[in-house]
Amino acid sequence: MELELSLKKSLEENAGDYFEKSKRAKKKLEGARAALKKSLEQLEVLKQKSVLEAQQQGKIPKRVKREWFEKFRWFFSSTGKLVILGRDATTNEILIKKYTQPRDRVFHCEGLKSPFCVVKLENQELDEATKREAAIATASFSEAWRTGIAECEVFIVKPEQVSKRAQAGEYLAKGAFMIYGKKESTTAPVELGVGLTSQGKVMCAPLTALSAHCKKYVQIYPGKGKASDVAKRLQKELGGGDLDEYIRCMPSGGVSLK
Repeated sequence: MELELSLKKSLEENAGDYFEKSKRAKKKLEGARAALKKSLEQLEVLKQKSVLEAQQQGKIPKRVKREWFEKFRWFFSSTGKLVILGRDATTNEILIKKYTQPRDRVFHCEGLKSPFCVVKLENQELDEATKREAAIATASFSEAWRTGIAECEVFIVKPEQVSKRAQAGEYLAKGAFMIYGKKESTTAPVELGVGLTSQGKVMCAPLTALSAHCKKYVQIYPGKGKASDVAKRLQKELGGGDLDEYIRCMPSGGVSLK
């Protein structure tokens, strides 16, 4: 580092000048740091304000706490019962083995690669509205959606009738179970919609369930639409919700909006 010294001043005077200059430079640096800190604080306030305003206007989703059942497909029936469906072989296995209780009811379609569907009842009875909605969901999340089948037969059993015990000479793959005993059956249409609950959660469910829990919902149909494109349209039309949750909630096999 080079220093410019005045020949008209003594060494002590030159040193004093540089000392004063360094003090002024230090004050300027401290002032600049303080100004930068204040600017960053103001920027953060403006950022938070803009985020809040955007959330209030429905332009971006609020962060919503995830519940344990959201690892599965799920919805609440029009009478408030929690209905859970497996997403694949692994979640089918987990749902039946870990989360199904004796009072619950299990729904399934034969021959259509449908998920297992469990209605959580605890100490309540299975009402007709929930039974109907669970059957519709089971049919709609099966292969019937992709293949264009308008309705299919759904059976209903107690958890004690669902077993991993295969018949002699048979093997049960992951996610597959044997059903023993008498089965109740019903015919259900393939029909779903997507809505945003008052808690900001994206819910794909039968229309009657959506009507009970969502101010606004959109019916979806089997089709060839790309999931991400359909999800963006749903997010815009419903005014919020997490984009990934829209993609996750929709049935496989293609979706369209009419």
